[in-house]
Amino acid sequence: MSDATDTSGTGAGAGVPAPRPAPPSAPPLSPPPASISAGPRDGDLTAELEDAYWAVHDGAAAQATVREVLARLPRIIARIGRLAWRADRGATATVVGCQLASAAMSAFGLMASVAVLRELFAEGPTPDRVRAAVPQLLTVVGFLAARALLEAAVAVAQARVTPKIRTALECEFLRLTAHVRLEAVEDAAWHDEVHRANDRGLYFARQIVGQVVSLASAALGILGTAGVLGVLHPALLPLLLLSVLPVGAAAVRGARDRFRSFMRWNALQRRVRVFSWLLLDVDAAAELRSDTAQGALLAEHRGLTTRIAEEDTRLGTHSAALSLAGRTVGGLGTGITYAALGAMLIAGWLPLAAGAGAVLAIQAGQASLTRLVDVAHLVYEHALWVDDLLAVQEKCRRLLPRRSALRAPDRVKTISLEDVGFTYPGKDAPALDGISLRLHAGETVAFVGLNGSGKSTCAKVLAGLYEPQRGTVRWDGTDVAEMDAESVHARVACVLQDPLHLPFSALANLTVSTGTLTEADPQRVLDAARAAGADQVVAALPGQWETLLSKRFRGGQELSGGQWAKIAVARGLYKKAPLLLLDEPTASMDPPSEHAVYEAVLRGRLREDQITVLISHRLASVVDCDRIFVFDRGRVTESGSHDSLMALGGAYASMFTLQAGGYRPRDTTTGGTPKETS
Repeated sequence: MSDATDTSGTGAGAGVPAPRPAPPSAPPLSPPPASISAGPRDGDLTAELEDAYWAVHDGAAAQATVREVLARLPRIIARIGRLAWRADRGATATVVGCQLASAAMSAFGLMASVAVLRELFAEGPTPDRVRAAVPQLLTVVGFLAARALLEAAVAVAQARVTPKIRTALECEFLRLTAHVRLEAVEDAAWHDEVHRANDRGLYFARQIVGQVVSLASAALGILGTAGVLGVLHPALLPLLLLSVLPVGAAAVRGARDRFRSFMRWNALQRRVRVFSWLLLDVDAAAELRSDTAQGALLAEHRGLTTRIAEEDTRLGTHSAALSLAGRTVGGLGTGITYAALGAMLIAGWLPLAAGAGAVLAIQAGQASLTRLVDVAHLVYEHALWVDDLLAVQEKCRRLLPRRSALRAPDRVKTISLEDVGFTYPGKDAPALDGISLRLHAGETVAFVGLNGSGKSTCAKVLAGLYEPQRGTVRWDGTDVAEMDAESVHARVACVLQDPLHLPFSALANLTVSTGTLTEADPQRVLDAARAAGADQVVAALPGQWETLLSKRFRGGQELSGGQWAKIAVARGLYKKAPLLLLDEPTASMDPPSEHAVYEAVLRGRLREDQITVLISHRLASVVDCDRIFVFDRGRVTESGSHDSLMALGGAYASMFTLQAGGYRPRDTTTGGTPKETS
């Protein structure tokens, strides 16, 4: 489009591309079947469910081999250790030191127990031998007490560091996601990743610290047990392996079965939640009742829950059988171990007291290994969620708006778009295709066109919310791409069709446009509210400006759609930005309120040098705009004043005439066509 066309406001259609040909029509639709299943009827209930974005790592530990789990554990522990160290060095050092000392106390306590047994059974448990064993008994008690104190210290230090890790990760996560570019937020894949990280990553980041501590405790317990057995007799170490390996194998099998069971249960529950959600959802309540659809949903829900109950029974039975098999295998291994230990005692290789101590050590080793296997699987899987969270954070850092020392100006005389092109991710057709136009301070322009023609996309490019993939946007000749992105956002006020409903005070819902919820310019607020018609809305509230606009709070109030629209317009006017964008701002307003808003925007503006861009399907509202741009599939096909576009007789004239015809009285004598009026 030529500059002459953009700036003159006359010569409608000059220099603009011709409308594109209409797209091919869709093939005819065949009738549907007479009946259809509401969901899967036969086979696996989960067969028709896609993997949920928030469940991509569920069951990962069940699929990994023991070698994969063991190979990854050191890296996991190192990563969690770094997070903990950054969060609270003192508490982290306390956890590590006390955990090591606790493991040492456990090993020393076991050795002291062997000494007690030696005193008791070396020459028979006579009263003198019992009295002689008292010092060793006190030593055992001392080691146990020290271990209890150390474990309490670990718990206290863990309680200090865990919330700090969660707080640091959550604050950084929200800071990053709140500032990424708009096109990233509107990408469905990014949306899934972020919600998965928020729902699962942050949750498991809190849990995994304690799990790593438990993992370390179990591992140190096994090492301590092995050390004690090595001191008693080196030949006892193979017996420890013989005893604990079957138990470990059973524990691995049991842990994997539990993970698979949970994975299946989770998928089954997802199907049921669809019906629970529909039956409980407030937005669906009215239509469900008017359609009397409750019975159909309840019947489907009952059928699913019955089959899930049968599945739960099967899983429980299988789990019990697996547990029995694991205990059987573990018992055989323990029996062989104790038989070998008895043979060593008979052969005189091992004193009776040492043999009793070996039994205690082997039992402790079995318990430690079982705990190690269970916790290792948890840590392995939960670490995937934490890695996912950190990966999302890193991705968000790459999607942050540009930072620059050059700030957007407080005032602007001309904003120009030069051959701007923009295509949404995953789309073939461009949303904007070679848009060139120029806007001037103090004027009001309108963007009109069919849905999907590019009006809103162009407005978002003007606002700096989208970066053009081709062409440039200039403010007084300076490329916006060279300016700090957030400073551009601060100079643009956007009022959208579905405005933000903040559950804060009425005042905060206006002042948030300037970056604060608590500070206000009283007269400026009042002027903006009056111009938008929001003053009457606020005046009718019980606490007026301090009223909380949410039923979630005691005394809170909920506004109607039209009242929220007035608040949103007042919010945009309060910002007093050099560029004001209004995208269907009055769609939910009654006619008098709509008229008042347009009077404020078009004639009673609060800032005379403001550029106002109005996007509307109600063409009667754009008649008084200085210029009107007609969009068609990403291009501006007509531009000019209302009168010049009507004289042109193009797309704008056709749309305006069609809408205007709906307001004319119908002449029944001519078959219902609008009656011409003079």
